[in-house]
Amino acid sequence: MVVTWGNLKIEGGSIMATGYSRYCRIVTIALTALTFGLSSTTIAAPVVISGSGDITGAVNQCRTALGDPNNGATLGEQASGRREINWDGVPNSFSAPNNLPADFFNVNSPRGVVFSTPGAGFQVSANAGVAPIEFDNINATYSAQFNTFSPQRLFTALGSNITDNNFFVAGSATPATVTGFGAVFSDIDVPNSASIQFFAGGASLGTFFAPVRTDATGLSFLCVTFNAGERASRVRITSGQGALGAGANDISDGGTTDLVVMDDFLYSEPKNLPAVGPAAAVIPSLSEWGVILLSLLLGGGLATALRRRGRRLAS
Repeated sequence: MVVTWGNLKIEGGSIMATGYSRYCRIVTIALTALTFGLSSTTIAAPVVISGSGDITGAVNQCRTALGDPNNGATLGEQASGRREINWDGVPNSFSAPNNLPADFFNVNSPRGVVFSTPGAGFQVSANAGVAPIEFDNINATYSAQFNTFSPQRLFTALGSNITDNNFFVAGSATPATVTGFGAVFSDIDVPNSASIQFFAGGASLGTFFAPVRTDATGLSFLCVTFNAGERASRVRITSGQGALGAGANDISDGGTTDLVVMDDFLYSEPKNLPAVGPAAAVIPSLSEWGVILLSLLLGGGLATALRRRGRRLAS
């Protein structure tokens, strides 16, 4: 295909000058550089690991992606590895019907995370024989809805379905960032009712949705890691469509909202490194027609302007 516009001829994707060669060559070089520059600007995608039903394999895959070893409650920043929270070591004094301090996992059991919520606080469910299990202390129907991944305890925000995870060097007030985060959810009935959103400072790195339940255990898992240098300073979990409450039954038990609670959290070692957003903006590649159109508009206009300037200088 051959397209001719003024002093430019485009044939087979090549741009050629038919007059005023010196000026048109400048235009041609500029357009070629622009085209290749736009086509080659890319960014690595986040790595998403998810599953429902038997989620053991997905959880182990997430552990591998986040790195070994599991640093547990070791004080200070570790060179590599990850942190995990399974709630089961929380003492009875900080479990239902009592609330969990928001900084428990940076002070009492230092793992580098402090929780926040627009709600009234946080609660870890009780062990059998101590108090009603699986948040039956809030609503007696809940133990029939929620199951654990690592027995016996579960976790929830109170008065809200939002839990923000703010990261610090373990056991300190030094802000930190992570490269990935995963969470186990219990009883997701409605698509897109549970999600994890990552923030680098005030910039969102994306929102990712956990899959719905697929069997009687009712467990779902979502883990996201970043591989292009991004680092998150905060991770927001949205667990279901509303908060637990005495009068709030799950949608599968006569209620109007999908109620979801959480089990294990996994995240990369919190490090005192700055939050980093996307490495570069994603710019789509130009099609052949896009190149032709851009060349015609810019090339024709620039060539005409240069020709007029040449005439003025010669007069």
